[in-house]
Amino acid sequence: MADKITLVDTTILIDYFRKTDKANSKLIALFDQGYDFSISAITHYEIYSGATSAQLPFWTSMLARTEVLFFDQTISQTAVDINAMLKQKRKQIGIADLFIAATAISNNLPLATLNRKHFDRIDGLPLLD
Repeated sequence: MADKITLVDTTILIDYFRKTDKANSKLIALFDQGYDFSISAITHYEIYSGATSAQLPFWTSMLARTEVLFFDQTISQTAVDINAMLKQKRKQIGIADLFIAATAISNNLPLATLNRKHFDRIDGLPLLD
C-alpha cells in the first residue's frame, strides 16, 4: 500500500489511457514513487462525460477502487478565494481546473498534473508533474 496520496487531474489519467506502453506513463511513475491517488468529482465528470461507450469498461475498471473527493462548501469557498487571487493577477483559469485545484488544497494533497501551465499560477498548491 502506498504511503503517500496525491490528487490526480484528468491529464494524468488520459495520459495513462492513451499510452501503449503504460509503464512509461506518469501514473505508473507516481506509483513507483510510493503514491496512491484520489480524484476530484470534477475529474470523475470529465472522464465519464468524455468517454465513448467502448471506453467505459476501461474507466469503470480503472477507477473502481479510486476515492472520489466530492465538491463541498469548503472546496467551493477555497475556489472562490483562489479565483479572487487569480482575478487580481489577471491570470484566471478555467472553472474545472479551478475546482480541481481547490479540491487539492482543501484536502491538503499535492496535485499531479501534466498541465502545469494553469496550476503554477495558484499559490499554496504543491504540484507533481
